Parts: sequence; C-alpha cells; structure tokens
Amino acid sequence: MQPYYLGIDVSKGYADFVILSTKKQRIEDNFQLDDTFDGHYRLYERLNLFFENHPNSMIFAAVESTGGYENNWFNALVKFQATLNLQTARLNPLGVNYNSKADLKRNGTDKISAQNVAEYMIGHPEKILYQQQDPLASLRKQWTFVKMLTKQSTQLLNHLESLIYTANPELLAYCKDGVPDWVLKLLANYPTALNLRRARVASVAKIPYVSNDRAKELVASAKKSVASATDKITGQLIIATVKQIMRLKQIIKSQTQTMAKECSTPEVGLLKTFKGINDFSAIGLMIEIQTVERFSTVKKMASFFGLHPVLKESGDGSKKVRMSKQGRKEPRHILFMVTLSAIQCNPLIKSIYQDRIEKGMKRMAAIGYCMHKILRIVYGILKHNKAFDPQIDRMNREKKTQCQKSVPKDKNRRYQDFDSKAPISKRQTKKRKERKLSHSG
Repeated sequence: MQPYYLGIDVSKGYADFVILSTKKQRIEDNFQLDDTFDGHYRLYERLNLFFENHPNSMIFAAVESTGGYENNWFNALVKFQATLNLQTARLNPLGVNYNSKADLKRNGTDKISAQNVAEYMIGHPEKILYQQQDPLASLRKQWTFVKMLTKQSTQLLNHLESLIYTANPELLAYCKDGVPDWVLKLLANYPTALNLRRARVASVAKIPYVSNDRAKELVASAKKSVASATDKITGQLIIATVKQIMRLKQIIKSQTQTMAKECSTPEVGLLKTFKGINDFSAIGLMIEIQTVERFSTVKKMASFFGLHPVLKESGDGSKKVRMSKQGRKEPRHILFMVTLSAIQCNPLIKSIYQDRIEKGMKRMAAIGYCMHKILRIVYGILKHNKAFDPQIDRMNREKKTQCQKSVPKDKNRRYQDFDSKAPISKRQTKKRKERKLSHSG
C-alpha cells in the first residue's frame, strides 16, 4: 500500500492543505478550505477523488496543536477514517518548527507551513502517534475550563490584596500563604477597617474559623489601623471582588467533582494512589501524557515535560547544569504543584527533599529534583499498571547504593591521555588533578 502524507496548516476559520509522496514531491498542489460544513465536505470529496486516482494507497494526515483551532479539522478527519484509508495525528508545533529550521527554510507562509507538517511526518514517523479516537476529549475541555476559572480567581485575589492593603492592611498578616476563606467571609461583612472597628466581637466570632480571641484581636487591630481608604466605594469594590472569588471557588469545586465522577479511566485511579496527586492533577497529567506507550523510556517522558538536565560548559569555563524547561509548560506546572503537595504529605518525597537540602542544594533545585523523582514514579505506575508502593522505590535505591561505582573513562580523551606539559589554565589544571585523584582512589 503506497503511503502519502497530507500536511495541514490550520488558521482561524480556514486551513491550507498539501499532499506529498515519500520522496517529498507534491502529488496534490496546495489548496485552501474554510472551517465550515461545506469546507469539510469539500475536503472529503477531494480525498475520495484522490483514492479513486490512487488505489491501494494510504494517507497519513496531521495537524499542529494550535490552542483548539485544529479540533474541528482533526475530528472531521477522524470521522473520515471510517470510510477512507486515512490515519490522523496531532503534532507538537515545536518539532515541526525545528525540523523546518534544520532544512534552512527562511520564508514562512501558510502553504510552506502545510508542507512543513507533511515533511515532518515523512522524516520522523517514529515520533507520531496516529489516534483513532480521543477518550479524554470531553475531560480536556472541562479541565481547560477549570484552569481558566482558576486563573481568573488568581487575578481577582491579587487585585483583592491590593485593595486590602489600603482598606485594612493588618489583615494581610493572615494572608501570607494565600487568602483563607474566613478572611473572605470577614471582608464580605466588614470590608474596611472602619467597618470592622465598629463591629461587635460576638458578631465577628460567628464567622467560621474565627474564635472569640481572634475576633477581639481583629477588632482591636482595626481600631489602631493605618488604613488610608475608608470610603464606601472601596468597601463596595472589596465586597464585589470577594463575592466573585467565592462564586468562582464554588464553580471550580463543583466542576472538579464532576470531572472526578465522569473520569472512568483506570490510569487516573492509579495515579491517585500517590499521596500528593488529587483528582484534578491526575486528570491533568493523563490529559498531557495521553498514553504511556508514547514514551519508550522515562528519559523521553522527562524530555516531554522539560525536566531533563541541560549542560552548558565552555572549554575553560565553569559548567552549569539546569532544567531545560523546553516544550509545553502546562504539564510541568502540574507536576510542580504536585511536588509542593507531596513534600508536605508524602513521607518518601519529604525525606528526599530534606536530604537534598541538608546536602546544600538550593530550595528550587531540590524541588526540581523531587519533580524528576515523581515523574519517574508516575512512569512506573502507568507502565506496570500498579498502584504506588514506596517499598519498591526504597528497595531500588538500596540496590543502587550497594553497587560499586567505577569511574568511567573519558571517551573524549581516548586517543591521548592528559598531558601535564600542556599549556592549560589553572582551572583546567585543578580539574585534571581532581580527576587523577578520583581514579587513584
């Protein structure tokens, strides 16, 4: 069966198409269709005619992930697979972009972009996963909606803190780790220090999680407040902002509960066995990973998350290793929040984090180390289809420490050993002495 490649460059409201052979020759010149019912019908008509002219052929089609504009075309092509010899995939734009740069292409048009997609499929077939259907499509939409609401809530909270700073700055002492719910309810009733100083202690104590002692403290601090904004407009803005935040929190909570009920994939249940991964983060990780079979090794998954180390070293300068942070930032953000939670509630990750800190590693570097560790655990859970067992990880770490480590020989110096008479710098001399001592040891 002769393969052909359909490259699609999606724009808002339309898309450009081109069909190439395995030798990257144009079989069907570029054509453009609108993202409408008639445009989808025209695409099916053109593909059907192509198969009539090229019997015993298979078309591999792909679209780039463009933030949702490609979904209509992708779903249409998946439906076409029922009657046409067609396979459809969704590509990472970063890979297509670097592939076109490797070909030294300087111009960028919709026609050229469509051809770049087809050429990427031809050049890198091992990196493409053709999907028959997407079982997480509805969850992906709902997860994106919750993420949008969370972003709006964060923006409102930041705005609220600036209002509190002028209306009742003493309350910010209770908001160092975020604004708690009892502070929101307090502001809904007493938005400014002027309102709070006139309140009764018994009335303030009726707010949940506000004890009688704390109520006395709040009223007393309000009487000594240095707040500069005591007008009604500021109070109304605070009340409106607080109500909006509380409303968004309720919607986020209900949507998250709905996602947890509707999500029936067993992988989400397995990920939740790891302390630190809740319903929302488990669904988010599976939406990004899709299937563990996409990654032959855990190193490839680490590269997908942008957690693999990148070394920057000059001939005589100091070397520096850091997290690459390449690719999509969303899965890395999910894993970062999971790590912060696991450091608090997961004994295994907490011990690893404290051990790194005691050895002199900086806080963010230790968190990055734990992120990579959790990712390896996630990969093992999904690959072996087993719940998280900390004892297995401890056994693997003990086996690793028991193995005697041999100093590897530098492959770069396989033709000549280090010459002591070479005109090298002091820094390079020190590095060579340290290496010699490690070999002798």
